[in-house]
Amino acid sequence: MVTDVNITETLTAMETDSEDKAQSEPKIKNIDWISCKDFTIEIGEQQIRQYMDTWDIQQPGWLYSLRFLQETELEFKTQYQYEAKWSIPTPTAPIPRATASVYFILQISKIKPNTLPVDAHFLVETNRSKHIPGQTRFREKWLMDVIESKILLMDTVDF
Repeated sequence: MVTDVNITETLTAMETDSEDKAQSEPKIKNIDWISCKDFTIEIGEQQIRQYMDTWDIQQPGWLYSLRFLQETELEFKTQYQYEAKWSIPTPTAPIPRATASVYFILQISKIKPNTLPVDAHFLVETNRSKHIPGQTRFREKWLMDVIESKILLMDTVDF
């Protein structure tokens, strides 16, 4: 059976479909990261807070604490590591049963121009995927999955 296919019409339809999808999905948010030459540990913390404020968190009550963990000198870069610990405390349970950590790494290159922005990425606890601000849309579900798995594990352990 021979089918007459108009390539131009097919490509136009495919482009329209992808444009419709792009318009229906929310834009991936990011911030303007500070230049390497102006970076300090405190500014890094402020920038991480500013970036996390762009996340689309639906469930009310989420709180986090952010702390600087360590500075690591490598051959071609310096890494600054931070931990954001997320939980949903409530009036009846002000100390949550479990928390979920998001680890941020801000890198200052020793070989690239220091006028470039810091290189930022983050990892969600128990997940190996490296997420890059502006390229990855944060999912609140990642936090919930970590907390739910910890609670399930704690329920199986008898003290």
